[in-house]
Amino acid sequence: MTRRVALGVYALLIAVPLLVVVLGTVKTTQQLFSAPLGLPTSPTGANYATVVGNGEIVIALRNSVVVTSCVLVVTLALASAAAFAFARLRGGLAVTAYAFVVAGMAIPVQASMVPQFVLFDLLGLTDSLLGLIIVQSVMGLPIAVFILTGFMRTLPRELFEAADLDGASPWRTFRSVVLPLSTPSLAAAAIFLLVISWNDLLYPLLFITDPAKRTLPLALLSFTGEYLTDYPLLFTGVVLASAPLALAYVFLQRWFVAGLTAGSVKG
Repeated sequence: MTRRVALGVYALLIAVPLLVVVLGTVKTTQQLFSAPLGLPTSPTGANYATVVGNGEIVIALRNSVVVTSCVLVVTLALASAAAFAFARLRGGLAVTAYAFVVAGMAIPVQASMVPQFVLFDLLGLTDSLLGLIIVQSVMGLPIAVFILTGFMRTLPRELFEAADLDGASPWRTFRSVVLPLSTPSLAAAAIFLLVISWNDLLYPLLFITDPAKRTLPLALLSFTGEYLTDYPLLFTGVVLASAPLALAYVFLQRWFVAGLTAGSVKG
């Protein structure tokens, strides 16, 4: 009974703000403040039309798609190769290298932002999408390596031995044997990286000053002001920005759950 009450309270804490945001997208500012939880008396699509018709938002959406796509490809490529090495190699050096990479999860992002900015400024990579791609790929690497290594270590060594007997090179074994079996863990890592990169505000806020280089979370700040915030427009932007994440999770849910619970041999 206690668990059900706790879960009910937790569900309300999530559902109520979500309801306010979703209903707020079809309300005016006056309707939102007069009845935040009430159904809109006269629903309007003006907020969606305004956000979609905003040229800066469209450019920011394109930038977010470019940055996030590149981060997914680069990080998964590097992490899967590193995880394959950590899963196959034995010895103190491999364990130390793995611990060094995974230790990055314990370092707060804010602790390294200043030296990163100084370094990227010296390299001329600030105020560029390339700089965002590099820094987000590096920051997402530890969690991706952790997920993929944990899965690849569950693969039976007989698979690798059979590939060696067939004369397969390490690259062929990785590409033809390991990667197809690692689809669930790759999907799980991709979901984490997608959420981290797509929702990232700190690095774009620190690195980007050119309006044409803004990503979507940074562009949504244009709906907030020092003295006035257009909450219906802000809520609409948040809903539209969250839609790709929701769709990605729907399509990858089966592999995502399998990747997180992987602990048995995949055949």
